[in-house]
Amino acid sequence: DQQYVKLNTNESPYPPSAGVIAALNNKEAADLRLYSDPECKELKKALAGYYGVEPENVYVGNGSDEALNFAFLSYATDGRGVAFADITYGFYPVFADLYHIPVQIVPLKPDFSIDPKDYYGLNKTIVIANPNAPTGLALSRDEMEGIIKANPDSVVVVDEAYVDFGAESCVELTKTYPNLLVVQTFSKSRSMAGARLGYAIGDAALIQDLEAIRFSTNPYNVNRLTLRAGAAALAEQDYYDANCAAIVDTRADTKRRLEALGFTCTDSRANFLFARHPAADGGDLYRRLKERGVLVRRFDAPRIGDYIRITIGTRAQMDALLERLEGLL
Repeated sequence: DQQYVKLNTNESPYPPSAGVIAALNNKEAADLRLYSDPECKELKKALAGYYGVEPENVYVGNGSDEALNFAFLSYATDGRGVAFADITYGFYPVFADLYHIPVQIVPLKPDFSIDPKDYYGLNKTIVIANPNAPTGLALSRDEMEGIIKANPDSVVVVDEAYVDFGAESCVELTKTYPNLLVVQTFSKSRSMAGARLGYAIGDAALIQDLEAIRFSTNPYNVNRLTLRAGAAALAEQDYYDANCAAIVDTRADTKRRLEALGFTCTDSRANFLFARHPAADGGDLYRRLKERGVLVRRFDAPRIGDYIRITIGTRAQMDALLERLEGLL
């Protein structure tokens, strides 16, 4: 019966736009008796128009995790292996293990940042979360372009789940580099985590590889309601841009208040903060906050065990977090 302030899974604190709610109407619900469009034509066209690419450059998936999963299977099973950071999104090693892909771990620098030169000329599939998770740090578009140019015979997958909160997207670079795949999601900045909708943008040949796997496994991978909701969300992008701006402002205010309590925080460009306190164990903070009705994320892993990852919620939710932390400290 505990009522939690939920700041542990990087969901948006704001609801979907009015157009998304309207799109999920009685008629659409009644049409659930029919299969969804296996070619996702309406949503692909909308995404292509928004990003200035062609529909053949767009893959639509059941969450960005599906696109990442198929990317590992498509590009990294040629024997050369895959490279990603030691501290990054936890599904990358899961996918590599699932497909028995050799892995090269590339350590982050002591400040948790990525040195782009560490990825030059690796001759294997490269996967980079930008901004990275759980650190929130981001490379510039120019730095990412250096990595892409230095690996012309390898696919570079850029996971941009959090890019809308202050980082630079690499989507425009897909028009220049046929070895680049950019993966994004509707879960974070477009308030649709429960809809399970992600997409990838890249050269038509890369997209065709993903489509070949999709049609060989589940051609109806995205349900009818989610397809309609995704197209409706793109038509109201101004609403989501305003929400992102509000989250960025709340992030800056929360970081300032945490630092006043003695925390250090990374320079996050995501909808979360990665923070530690020199006088508090990360696991202890996580447990004691949970006991007091606030959920944050803690990773029991080398180098980051003393950090907690805090989703940026509403001002009221962040006030509740800071009030509990003040009491604990």
